[in-house]
Amino acid sequence: MACVLEAPLRMSVLSEVTASSRHYVDRLFDLDPQKVLQGVIDMKNAVIGNNKQKANLIVLGAVPRLLYLLQQETSSTELRTECAVVLGSLAMGTENNVKSLLDCHIIPALLQGLLSPDLKFIEACLRCLRTIFISPVTPEDLLYTDATVISHLMALLSRSRYTQEYICQIFSHCCKGPDHQTILFNHGAVQNIAHLLVSTSYKVRMQALKCFSVLAFENPQVSMTLVNVSVDGELLPQIFVKMLQRDKPIEMQLTSAKCLTSMCRAGAIRTDDPCIVLKTLPCLVRMCSKDRLLEERVEGAETLAYLIETDMELQRMASITDHLIVMLADYFKYPSSVSAITDIKRLDHDLKHAHELRQAAFKLYASLGANDEDIRKKIIETENMMDRIVNGLSESSIKVRLAAVRCLHSLSRSVQQLRTSFQDHAVWKPLMKVLQNAPNEILVVASSTLCNLLLEFSPSKEPILESGAIELLCSLTQSENLALRVNGIWALMNMAFQAEQKIKSDILRGLSTEQLFQLLSDSDVNVLMKTLGLLRNLLSTRPHIDHIMSTHGKQIMQAVTLILEGEHNIEVKEQTLCILANIADGTTAKELIMTNDDILQKIKYYMSHSNAKLQLAAMFCISNLIWNEEEGSQERQDKLRDMGVVDILHKLSQSSDPNLCDK
Repeated sequence: MACVLEAPLRMSVLSEVTASSRHYVDRLFDLDPQKVLQGVIDMKNAVIGNNKQKANLIVLGAVPRLLYLLQQETSSTELRTECAVVLGSLAMGTENNVKSLLDCHIIPALLQGLLSPDLKFIEACLRCLRTIFISPVTPEDLLYTDATVISHLMALLSRSRYTQEYICQIFSHCCKGPDHQTILFNHGAVQNIAHLLVSTSYKVRMQALKCFSVLAFENPQVSMTLVNVSVDGELLPQIFVKMLQRDKPIEMQLTSAKCLTSMCRAGAIRTDDPCIVLKTLPCLVRMCSKDRLLEERVEGAETLAYLIETDMELQRMASITDHLIVMLADYFKYPSSVSAITDIKRLDHDLKHAHELRQAAFKLYASLGANDEDIRKKIIETENMMDRIVNGLSESSIKVRLAAVRCLHSLSRSVQQLRTSFQDHAVWKPLMKVLQNAPNEILVVASSTLCNLLLEFSPSKEPILESGAIELLCSLTQSENLALRVNGIWALMNMAFQAEQKIKSDILRGLSTEQLFQLLSDSDVNVLMKTLGLLRNLLSTRPHIDHIMSTHGKQIMQAVTLILEGEHNIEVKEQTLCILANIADGTTAKELIMTNDDILQKIKYYMSHSNAKLQLAAMFCISNLIWNEEEGSQERQDKLRDMGVVDILHKLSQSSDPNLCDK
């Protein structure tokens, strides 16, 4: 079995290869099985904690030989076990070591080893598999290529506390996304792992808990099942709550909180359940405090952000627990010059990961400020908050940039802040910069934020317009990404509201008639509604209506006809009739309706429609067409009378709907 090696590794390491390393490999080929066994044992002792020795042996071809001995039926169980132990030790070295082992097809060999009747050998194979699967270079899908593997692993769970620990660890590392969750769930993961939560071994309890935290994440099916599972007469949520207590190790508290959070978000536990309000939420807030380790603070804040993301009451409670809003400000000052970290290695690690703290803080601030005006005000008044967000928008880490934009989006829902803090810090400048060149996930949130900055009461609206926003937004409406199309057209709709004629003309020019038709025939109703909203805002105030209809009248009338004839919902048709009512309010524009018999018949049809909203909208059109003070009103009234509109009006005046009756 050939083992593929990267050339650079071979060159750099070969120069280090010593005679003693070669001597270890040579002994694997001895004809005396006892000497081979002793050679493997000596190799095991030589590689423990020695990365250079591990690399030497891999380069010298030890792996294929060890795998050969491991798979030989004629090898003694002791030899096969020792081979698995050495391979596991090699896997604990660098990522390159793991790549070399994978290239030698170690996983199928080890999985085959699990069929042995010998428990010690099975445990050694599982320990090695665990080490390989937790490496970031190992593709998780390798666990799922053979359908019988998962069933066999489930069966091995009952063999010993080591099989339990390693298998749960393999599952929790290889469960990435709904497909993997479903496979494990369908193979009875919940039933097989639940009883391990009360194991006498801490490591087993911990790995079982981690398994549940990845199985339940964003998975309603698993979450709904977990709520009703009991172990020794106690329901799982109660067991998780016990594991949350302050006297338990931090990793256990955090992981239990993640399980309960996932179950709550999936609707399996109510948001006002005491186990969430009195246990999970306070536990996660505790994890955000200064005296926790960096990774605990990151995980605590991110889990809490997820827990409270959609629930106003939980947001309010979190905001007043342990001065959380102020506590999060420390996430930006880390590590401080007077840091309590005396361990240099730890300090070096934390400096490299400090950006994760900033990302977590932005995420949690975004969730906290999602709904409540007072909370947003508190967040913005936290020291240098707006400066921190502005800095976050230009950080090199894409995750920090995304979290900063999310935070900005959450705060931009506040009318008060749009008028004050957002203006004082010219937030629109870095935001426009982000929009110039960013991946879609950032673009979606950034363009949503821009929609809010373009509302008519926002002082940022003017400078944004001057910085070339129309062109940018028009290009978003052509995106293949639905959310970007919606946001592009939504922002243009906000921009057109009560805008001057030049801006409206620029929007129409930027969009082009072709693109307008494209948007009006979009399969997504959201895009369609926002496009109609844009048209309605463009066609407001008489001089603007007349000007736009004189240049684009034919195409707009075509679009209106298209929608009124199509299979659309009530809201879409109502919005379209409102556009017609605006056109009918123009001085010259109304002639485009009066000379179009097809449109007049449609208005008449909707006056007698079964839906009152559509009837009202159609009557607005009529009322704008027949206004007495306007030139030509008599001729228009005569024409509509001849069409039978008066008879319909008589009928409607008897309507039980007071709005229709009045109109």
